[in-house]
Amino acid sequence: MKLKYLFLSFVLIAFTGCDADKDSLEGVAVYVDIDSGDADFERFVAVGASVTAGYTDNALFQAGQMNSYPNIMAGVMAHADGGVFTQPYTNDNVGGLLLFGNQIAGPRLFFNGAGPAPVSGTPTTEVSDIMSGPFSNLGIPGAQALHLLAPGFGSMAGMMIGQANPYYVRMASSEGASVVGDALMQAPTFIALWSGGNDALGFAVSGGTSSLTAPAAFDFAFGTTMAMLASSGAGGVVANIPDVTTLAYLNTVPYNAIPLDAGTAQMLNGAFATYNGGLQVFAMMGMISAAEAAARTIVFAAGQNAVTIEDDDLTNLSLFGVPSYRMATANDKIVLTAATFLGTTVGGNPTLINGVSVPLANNWVLTESEVAEAQAAVNSFNGTIQGVTSQYGWAHWDAYAVLNQVTGPGLPMDDFVLNGDLVFGGLFSLDGVHPTARGNAVIAKLMLEAIDAHYGSNLSDVHLDVGDYPTNYPDGL
Repeated sequence: MKLKYLFLSFVLIAFTGCDADKDSLEGVAVYVDIDSGDADFERFVAVGASVTAGYTDNALFQAGQMNSYPNIMAGVMAHADGGVFTQPYTNDNVGGLLLFGNQIAGPRLFFNGAGPAPVSGTPTTEVSDIMSGPFSNLGIPGAQALHLLAPGFGSMAGMMIGQANPYYVRMASSEGASVVGDALMQAPTFIALWSGGNDALGFAVSGGTSSLTAPAAFDFAFGTTMAMLASSGAGGVVANIPDVTTLAYLNTVPYNAIPLDAGTAQMLNGAFATYNGGLQVFAMMGMISAAEAAARTIVFAAGQNAVTIEDDDLTNLSLFGVPSYRMATANDKIVLTAATFLGTTVGGNPTLINGVSVPLANNWVLTESEVAEAQAAVNSFNGTIQGVTSQYGWAHWDAYAVLNQVTGPGLPMDDFVLNGDLVFGGLFSLDGVHPTARGNAVIAKLMLEAIDAHYGSNLSDVHLDVGDYPTNYPDGL
C-alpha cells in the first residue's frame, strides 16, 4: 500500500473576530495522505447498465461518458495507485447510433427554454465499427441482470435477430463474449457493480405493459454474477436499485393536468352521461361493486381535472360494450412522454381530446396497483443484492435510500440541495431517468464514501465538488 499526496486547495488564514467557527483558510497549500486501505484500485472495472455507461439526456455521448460516475471515481482512485480507466467513447456529442448507416437510436436532448428537445445534428457512431478494448467501463445501456452473463450479448449476428445489444456489440471482446467475462479478462483488483435496475425499470416506464423480471430469475442472475466477479479475488462496491416509481419520468406530469372552463366541463359530462349511467346499472345488477362504479365514474368541473385513463385492473365489461375507463388519482403516475400529446385532438376533431374524451392507453400510465408491483419487485431485488453483497464481503451503497431523500426532503450536497424535479432539480437529466453530470458526481462521491467506510480508505478526502459538474449540456456542444 502506497501513500499519495494530493494538493487539495489553497487557503488563506483570515480571522473574523474571535469566532473560531467562522475562520476561513485561503492561500496555504494543504496536503493529505490518500490511503487505499484494504482495497486495491490498480485495475478498477465498472459493470452495469446505462447509468454506469454515462447515459444521460436520453443518449450516450462523449461528454456524458467523461462525466460518468465510474470515470469520476477512477479520477479519485488515481491518487491511491489507481490505474488507467478506459471507456468505449462514442464518436460525437450528438448521441445516438447508426447501424450500417441507418439511424437506430436518436440524438440526445437539450433544454430549449421550454422543455426537452432533440439537439441539432445527426449521429455518427456506427455500431459495426467494432472497437478494440479492453474497456474498464462495462456499462451497457438497456442490460438486465441476466444479460451481463449472456454469451453473445455483443454479437453482431445476434443483434440482427434482436438477441444482442448494440452498445455492447461495438465494444465486446468477441462475438461470443459476455460482459462479466470481459470484466474478468482484465484481472480486476476492484469492481463497481450496479445491476438490476432495468429488471424493474422497463415495467415502470412502459406503464406496466412490459414484464418484471421474476424474483427467482433475478436471484440466479445476480448471485451468479457476484460469484464470478468475486472469484477474481477483487474487492468491490455494489449499489442497490432505487425505487423506480420515484423517477422524474413518472412524477413530472400531474394526474390532474387538464384545465377546463365550466362550459367545456358541462359538454364533456354530457358526453360521458351514458357511460356513467351504465355503470350504475351494472352496480345494481351486482356485476360490479358500488365502489368500483364510483371509481369508474367520469365527471369534470371547472378548473384542473384528472386525466382519463384505461385501467385493465377494472372489471372487464367489454362484452357489454363498456370500456375500462376511469379518472386518474394522485396514486397513478403519468409517463413523461405523455406530455407531448396530452390535451391535443385526434385527427383535428375538437371532440376527441387525448386524456379527456379519449382516455390514455395503458402504456401511458403506471396505475396504483402497478406502482405497488414495481415497488415489491425492487424490494425483492434489493434484498437479494444486500444478502449476496454481504456474503462476498463487498461494500454496499444504498442508492434506494439516497433517491428517496432526493425525491423527498431533498439531498444537501456541497452548495446545493438536489431534488427530484425535472430540469431544475439537479439530479435527473432531461430524460427523467438518468442522472445529470452533477448527479453522477453525487453518485461517485457517495459511493466513494461507502468504499471508505468498508475498506478503511480515505478517498473521500479528495475534494470532489458536485458544483463543478453541469446539470445540462447545450445544443452544439
